[in-house]
Amino acid sequence: MTVPENKIYPRNDHESVYLKNVVKDPNILVGDYTFYNDYVNDPTQFEKNNVLYHYSVNQEKLVIGKFCSIACGAKFIFTSANHAQNSLSTFPFPIFASEWGLEWKNVTDAWDNKGDIIIDNDVWIGYEAIIMQGVHIGNGSIIGTRAVVTKDVPPYTVVGGIPAKEIRKRFDSEIVETLLRLQWWDWPYDKIQKHLSDIMSGNLKAL
Repeated sequence: MTVPENKIYPRNDHESVYLKNVVKDPNILVGDYTFYNDYVNDPTQFEKNNVLYHYSVNQEKLVIGKFCSIACGAKFIFTSANHAQNSLSTFPFPIFASEWGLEWKNVTDAWDNKGDIIIDNDVWIGYEAIIMQGVHIGNGSIIGTRAVVTKDVPPYTVVGGIPAKEIRKRFDSEIVETLLRLQWWDWPYDKIQKHLSDIMSGNLKAL
């Protein structure tokens, strides 16, 4: 079972939305049950307010897996926020092409392209955290409040700070390997529901 296409709000307060049913940009891909909560702004405007500098000219993707929890004010910042660092100047001349006699088709020369942002499954992104371009966050990870994530995060790792650094592993390596092998987030609805108490209580042996 997947989230019905017409279901936006998982509960009645209208502060949380199923993201896959509110984003329109084909370069933003979101899995089932992933939600965004916003008690300040309209959460249905996630694409406008939280995915920044995401221009089609770069063909970058924001990919978010299933069962992710994204807290209020989290931001995903893409390549066009950069300025080219191999230039002798930090000024982005190509985005003012007509002023400088440059070709608009070369506008991407104004910044360094660092690629897609990939968020795997069952990731919790804390309040006002910032995820930078080119980052891959592994399954089951936790991103702390107002962390700025500039590098990849391994699965089941807790990170925080500016720039974000590892705080601890959520589980030992054997448990992580088992969880990655089980991939419970890909199970059908009925199987997840059957094992819900085991998942919530940490009863890995029952899975």
